[in-house]
Amino acid sequence: MINKAIKRGTDFIKRQKRPFKVNMIRASANTFLQQLTTQYRSIYILRLGATPLQLGVIDSIGGIAATAISPSTGWLADRCGIRKMFLISTPIMIASSVLFALAFDWTWTIPAVFLAFMALQIFSTACPMVCGNYLKNEERATGKQLCDTLSAIPGLFAPIVAATSISRLGGLSTDGIRPLYVLQTLGFLSVLVFTYKFYFDTLRNQTAIHSSFFSGVRRVFEEGTSVKRWIIYSSLSSATMCLSATYLSAFVTEAKQGDEFVVGMMTTASFILPLLLSLLLGRLADTLGRKKVLYVTIPLYCTSLLLLVYADSTIMLLISAVLQGFQLLSAVTQGAITAELMPNSLLGKWYGILNLFRGLTRTAIPAIGGIIWVTIGPSFIFILMLVTEIGKLLILWLAIPETLI
Repeated sequence: MINKAIKRGTDFIKRQKRPFKVNMIRASANTFLQQLTTQYRSIYILRLGATPLQLGVIDSIGGIAATAISPSTGWLADRCGIRKMFLISTPIMIASSVLFALAFDWTWTIPAVFLAFMALQIFSTACPMVCGNYLKNEERATGKQLCDTLSAIPGLFAPIVAATSISRLGGLSTDGIRPLYVLQTLGFLSVLVFTYKFYFDTLRNQTAIHSSFFSGVRRVFEEGTSVKRWIIYSSLSSATMCLSATYLSAFVTEAKQGDEFVVGMMTTASFILPLLLSLLLGRLADTLGRKKVLYVTIPLYCTSLLLLVYADSTIMLLISAVLQGFQLLSAVTQGAITAELMPNSLLGKWYGILNLFRGLTRTAIPAIGGIIWVTIGPSFIFILMLVTEIGKLLILWLAIPETLI
């Protein structure tokens, strides 16, 4: 059975276009490098002297950066091509890693987070455009799940490498975490060279290239399906992801007394289900429908939030982390819906508009989370995430059409 699955995956990749294949390698490297530090970033900022509220404000400032560039990123991707967007965003990420490595006070991390969010915003626009442009509609969910599966494999090892390094260099302290940003800088330099040499756009939509920015935005709302409702849904998804990225590791170490190995193991555990189930759920989404898959994955992710809040042991934390993998599985299926609600000629502008509203969410929600942490209690951040996910289910059920044709 395993051999058949491997053969199906290999055959699928072979028949895809070169940009999709090269982007899988680029995305895999990105995942490894980001997972070296993602789970320790909030801890690093707190160890540099920030309070939980200041941590939320820092991420809100990062949200401002993402919001500011959101409307133009999709338009530029349509006009200049995906390759140029990768070649712009990767140096910005390198600069962010350098600033994190040099930080000796929490205020130094403000420009670092600002640049990191800016780079991630460009990544989040350009990367799904590869699948949107180069995968057939009937294979899009499978292809996105396969890409995320293979790119998630390095994410299994990055937390182990990070935790081992931190343990040997001083534990959960600034001296223990700082070297990870040095390694990350060198890694992104390698990604930049790889992208420059091997990734080239073989498809360019001429209609998108010659349309103006404002006419393209108007066409998105005129020609897209359920645009306003999906913007609300997508913004709610962004809220839960943002709160998780900002406060999960801090919650585990501050409220649940976890150490660097618990944080690392939880990050690794969150990749287990995406690796095991992504192809299966991709095929189900491509045959039974996108919404039916989300009706299963979102409630299971909600279960992980409840387990996290009430966890009284490392085992419960790890079980919660395993179920958190359903957040990634949901996100990939949601990505297929996002691409299918809009004509291919408008994908860049569509992602740019979506990221504008996601950026507005990311601007407000981390500070709100910080206020909740210091006034009500850190557990209520994850209760808010649970309520948000339930709201998503209601919108999906009542207002979003099935996009599988």
